[in-house]
Amino acid sequence: MNKKFYVHPASVIDEDTEIGEGTKIWHFSHIQSGARIGKNCTLGQNVNISNHAVLGDGVKVQNNVSVYEGVVLEDYVFCGPSCVFTNDAVPRARYPKHGIYQQTRIKHDASLGANCTVVCGHTVGEYAMIAAGAVVTSDVKPHALMTGVPARQTGWVCECGQVLDTDLRCAVCGKKYQLECGVLYGGGGE
Repeated sequence: MNKKFYVHPASVIDEDTEIGEGTKIWHFSHIQSGARIGKNCTLGQNVNISNHAVLGDGVKVQNNVSVYEGVVLEDYVFCGPSCVFTNDAVPRARYPKHGIYQQTRIKHDASLGANCTVVCGHTVGEYAMIAAGAVVTSDVKPHALMTGVPARQTGWVCECGQVLDTDLRCAVCGKKYQLECGVLYGGGGE
């Protein structure tokens, strides 16, 4: 066992992987060849990180999630239990893609709720919050709160994760934001 990171004995780590210091990989997980995982990540039970998938530092992937080739999770992304990524918009068993997949990027500090789906080819902006069960079929703005099927923006969230009030202020940490041309700015105090 490598002392720089923890792997439960029931998990499989292929050769030619990169796993950062302090990362923990729990029961029945599989890290495939070419995968890159940053420092201090936590991968729950039954997680699959496919060939050439990339996870930044501090990423948390809950149970029963597969991160497929073509998916990039930047630093401090949270993936709730059983959330789903795709990498092929027109899958056919008879016509395999042979490693040519659509790219999906989840920007730093974004959170994906349990059982949500992110359809390939899209970017989820930093600090965005995808609700449990939502289906993302388009790009998501930074700090956007996305709910429903298909997912639609229903609000804004603070860096700390709380939904902002109508004045774009966080009732928990006190940060105040401004909306300019459909983009949220700020995050400072009073």
